[in-house]
Amino acid sequence: MKIHTAPLAVAVLIASASFALAQETKPATNAPARRAERPAPVVSPELLADGDVTFRYRAPKATEVKASGQFGKDAVMTKDDRGLWSVTVPSVPAGVHEYRFVVDGITVIDPQNPMIKPQRWPNTSILHVPANPPAPWDLQDIPHGTLHEHTYKSKALDKWRRLIVYTPPGASGRLPVLYLSHGYSDNEGSWSVHGKAHWIMDSLIASKKAVPMIVVMMDAHALPPGAAGFGEYGPANSEALCREMLQDIVPLVESNYKVAARPRSRAFAGLSMGGHHALTVGLNHHDQFNWIGAFSSAPPPTNSVAAALKTPEAVNKDLKLFWIACGEKDFLFKANGDFNALLKEKNIRHEYVVTEGDHSWPVWRNYLVEFAPKLFR
Repeated sequence: MKIHTAPLAVAVLIASASFALAQETKPATNAPARRAERPAPVVSPELLADGDVTFRYRAPKATEVKASGQFGKDAVMTKDDRGLWSVTVPSVPAGVHEYRFVVDGITVIDPQNPMIKPQRWPNTSILHVPANPPAPWDLQDIPHGTLHEHTYKSKALDKWRRLIVYTPPGASGRLPVLYLSHGYSDNEGSWSVHGKAHWIMDSLIASKKAVPMIVVMMDAHALPPGAAGFGEYGPANSEALCREMLQDIVPLVESNYKVAARPRSRAFAGLSMGGHHALTVGLNHHDQFNWIGAFSSAPPPTNSVAAALKTPEAVNKDLKLFWIACGEKDFLFKANGDFNALLKEKNIRHEYVVTEGDHSWPVWRNYLVEFAPKLFR
């Protein structure tokens, strides 16, 4: 009997071809899913060669976006067909400027800019436009010091605290110390990240305008701000910080760094709320800190410094420098003028410097540039 195999072979070939075709046309279940096209990266801020600066912000559903900052008037941004808003601000002056975007009336930081001003309530981006020749707060090709971070348990306050310490480059021997305080809305990182205190000190030391010194930038909020106004909060906070300074911060610094542990090798300075601290320290603890700088200060009430006002001889004996400065457009200008008059009336020696400017970091950087060279001479 004959067996016919050809039809079976043809059937097998047809089935194999059909299976192969099906495999070619059927999507592979293990193949990765196609990703949506990634939008081009947004660059903001962009510093242009001619001194202009371009800001960009992606917000397809927004109806109005502005760039608002210390570089000048608010700049209205325009939106392209991809929902990207942009504006180029011409001839931005050199400096370290604060800015933010206003999106349909709501202020936001620039999400493309990692430089954010350290604050208790962060809401500000940083635009740094270098000067030519460099300003003291610009990064320069000179020897640089080091920033150290300390987290410690405060015995005076019974809680964990943080501070930043600058040590100068190449210094030897026991160094003097400047304790430097921020203002009400800021924190212990503000003087370095935004104030550029370490670059300022590098510049002053390299040019031999200032003696090498350690700078300690503490958290000036010994007490957390609450619902109370500054008139109540300020003195209580200063009293707590003074206790922490003497019980925790000064001992920490003098046990971890090679410093001259004596009052004439300690200075205290601060801005705004930090100036409130400085005036309080200068008048109540002049036997521990012999150099004082108060920048655009919120002056303390007389009852919190009453003992010093009654004993001007002791204050004048201890203080090598009592330096107070304020800008003519500062909202605290009158308060500083009144405090200056009070110190004159009580025969307490001090320098009172009136400058241009308002209540802002461009003023305070300049004050540090002017104040630091006066120290420890």
